[in-house]
Amino acid sequence: MSLELWAGVECTVLKIGERFVDQTKRTGHEDRVDDLDRLAKMGVSKLRYPVLWERTAPRGLASADWSWADERLGRLRELGVDPIVGLVHHGSGPRDTTLTDRDFPKRLAEFAHAVAERYPWVKHFTPINELITTARFSGLYGFWHPHRKSHEAFYRAALVEAEAVRSSMEAIRTVTPDAQLVQTEDGGMVFSTPALAAEAAYQNARQLFGFDLLTGRVGPEHPLYARIVGWGIGEEELASFCERPCPPDVIGLNYYLTSDRWLDERKHLYDEEFHADDAIDGGSGHADIHALVVRREGITGHRRMLERYWDRYHLPLAITEVHLGSTPEAQVRWAVEAWEAAQQARDAGADVRGITLWSVFGSEDWDSLLRLERGHFEPGVFDTRGGIVRETALVSVGSELASTGRSDHPVLADVGSWHLPDRLLAHVHGRSACAPTRKPSPVVQPILVVGAAGRLGAALVETCAKRGLRAVPLTRAECDAADPAAVAAAIAAHEPWAIVHAGGYASVDGADRDPRGATRDNELGAVHLANACAERDLPLVTLSTDLVFDGGKASPYVESDGARPRGVYAATKHRAERYVLEHLPRGLVVRPSTFFGTGHDWLARAITSLAAGEDVEVADDLVVSPSFVPDVASNIVTLLVDGASGIWHLANVGACTPADFVRAAAEAAGVSAKSVVPRSARDLGISPLRPRFSALASERGALMPTLERALEAWAAATSLVDDLAPTSRAA
Repeated sequence: MSLELWAGVECTVLKIGERFVDQTKRTGHEDRVDDLDRLAKMGVSKLRYPVLWERTAPRGLASADWSWADERLGRLRELGVDPIVGLVHHGSGPRDTTLTDRDFPKRLAEFAHAVAERYPWVKHFTPINELITTARFSGLYGFWHPHRKSHEAFYRAALVEAEAVRSSMEAIRTVTPDAQLVQTEDGGMVFSTPALAAEAAYQNARQLFGFDLLTGRVGPEHPLYARIVGWGIGEEELASFCERPCPPDVIGLNYYLTSDRWLDERKHLYDEEFHADDAIDGGSGHADIHALVVRREGITGHRRMLERYWDRYHLPLAITEVHLGSTPEAQVRWAVEAWEAAQQARDAGADVRGITLWSVFGSEDWDSLLRLERGHFEPGVFDTRGGIVRETALVSVGSELASTGRSDHPVLADVGSWHLPDRLLAHVHGRSACAPTRKPSPVVQPILVVGAAGRLGAALVETCAKRGLRAVPLTRAECDAADPAAVAAAIAAHEPWAIVHAGGYASVDGADRDPRGATRDNELGAVHLANACAERDLPLVTLSTDLVFDGGKASPYVESDGARPRGVYAATKHRAERYVLEHLPRGLVVRPSTFFGTGHDWLARAITSLAAGEDVEVADDLVVSPSFVPDVASNIVTLLVDGASGIWHLANVGACTPADFVRAAAEAAGVSAKSVVPRSARDLGISPLRPRFSALASERGALMPTLERALEAWAAATSLVDDLAPTSRAA
């Protein structure tokens, strides 16, 4: 049997205080049964999927509602995707029970039996996800219900969960004798300074406690036995697992960049959020931080994690959560590293069954462990923000892994940031002696940025640098896009995997006076680049404009709206759009709106004038969707990595007049907007051919932040605010 591609839906339902958090609702998967078809199309063979106790029978089995599970599991059966059914995912059951309730195992087992009876064809179950992690967050740290903070509560919760897993599997097997337990847990390691070596050893043993219980290993000789008994766990309770173990049929290991931990007695070196007071010896506490940013050797990594558990248990393994809340290129590198590690462990003799792309439809607010509701969304295999399901690079990469066992995505030639020396906190012990933990390929293809002298070109190069992508900037003097020979020479010299046409004729009104120049730069440049990319099967991004619309619509324009350009500038951009889309299947046309946020641009000049008390005349009869250049650049790179094509609108979410926009920017900068003087476009000499309404929205993906957030980022990033005289600030 070859290594399989699995997937998993982030489905956590848990109680925090008096509110319930439901990830299936937050990501919108609750209402999209066709999500399952998307996964089957990728080649997913197994899917970790919820039939959660809290959702299905919150008031008992007599009033259980099976309709949602019936439809979803039925569809999975039709698609030939094997579900691994989860019953409790980081939760603590319905409102009237907790993880320390001694009746919890019996009640969950009753629900598990009902699930097995309803779906007797289901063979794989995870009654409780990550029982040790859940017990820590609920019983030791107090983050989740029942919000306890003691070693006694932690071990009681862990024991209750383990008993619930065993009781549930026994109940399931009365219906389905060959049902298999896929027991998941975080697979991270704990490292420390020499002073905390004993604490690190204890925490590493604690992390194995759940698997040790289920496999009947917690007897008097176990390193934790005396402590556990001293914290109120009965010896007969522990003995019952030695007498009647419930070993997993598959050990599922979940591994994140933050899974490996570093303990340090020097708390003052770290932010307060990393201070901990849960040490076994009490004391004044220590720092507990992800080892990635402190340990010179880096993280344990997927392969060493797999080998550690194989050597200890010799049970089948799977990586059951592979997710990175980051950019698509980082997600691709992380997923492929996991796949390669699983293959290597298999080659060395370990029985590794599959890797699981996790949070396939995204997750929300896990950066705060769900304690804060800030709407922080992390895309997974699909980006589902705004209720729009958008494919990321992991769709094609996952399909390649499932079908061929490898991927040749160009970003894989370089390495993830977690391998680089600058991951370390310099103030802890410096970086001088730290080498990269993985080297890039000898040849790393770049993204070619043609027209890099402009505002967007510079932002694209900066974005690539921040995201660990190679970019080659070319000015017009270095590569004139309207010269096919120059284009061919640049491609031959740099061998890019993608090209962005960031240049072009800049003056909207000037184009009417210089139609030949506008045609040459906007249209011919795109034509020659598209032809060159078509010959070499390269993706191309070309920049268009919101001005291709005539302004007759009363709501923001979306990608499927028909373009009706007015004026030379808009016409040349529209013709370039059409040519790229008609001649290049991998062509990507990006339409932004009015740029802001690049050095001393029109907005910076306006705010500087307002700060000096000068009048600033701005149009109040145009409606636009301003575009923060760093946001546009970042999302162009994202779309390239994700393999997107066609037309995309990249404007910050919102619509306003230029006058209102300057007022909002002044407020963000702490400057009085009293001197903003609204004027008509006609009075300001703006061409009557410019549409009076050109606000943009997207029906293809919710990539861009709101205009409000963009202005906050602009105000925080620009040096303009710091340069303003204090007396010019708004009171």
